[in-house]
Amino acid sequence: MEAGGVADSFLSGACVLFTLGMFSTGLSDLRHMQRTRSVDSIQFLPFLTTDVNNLGWLSYGVLKGDGTLIIVNTVGAVLQTLYILTYLHYSPQKAKIIQTKSTQRLSFSLTIATLLSSTSWSIYGFRLRDPYITVPNLPGILTSLIRLGLFCKYPAEHDRKYRLLQT
Repeated sequence: MEAGGVADSFLSGACVLFTLGMFSTGLSDLRHMQRTRSVDSIQFLPFLTTDVNNLGWLSYGVLKGDGTLIIVNTVGAVLQTLYILTYLHYSPQKAKIIQTKSTQRLSFSLTIATLLSSTSWSIYGFRLRDPYITVPNLPGILTSLIRLGLFCKYPAEHDRKYRLLQT
């Protein structure tokens, strides 16, 4: 990171904080899988795509020598791999696909965390004038806004057995 002063240091810290927050949203799913010994309504694809994304960004961070990218994506890859291994341990052999007009299977906390993380990384890349950081984060902003729209259109049910924001 070029010497940009306090603003760049603050932005780097925000990127780390928001991204680690996004990665940690899977901890509630991890606890749920361990408690119920099943994958219940938890989706596998976000864990897989985030892990692949972390490994790609980690490689880029190493090539670029950017400590912010290296730290965040190392932690992310470790957490996502843990989520994947736990999911595979508790997943049933047959998967059912149910099409509903419900946001019950979407994680609101992950949506907000992804929006904050993608936005901060896009700004970080813009400040560094690095399109390789800025551009790949734009879809995260777009998909988060789409998911927020779905949450508005199809509000979560109040009697859910499993709350994604459990503590």
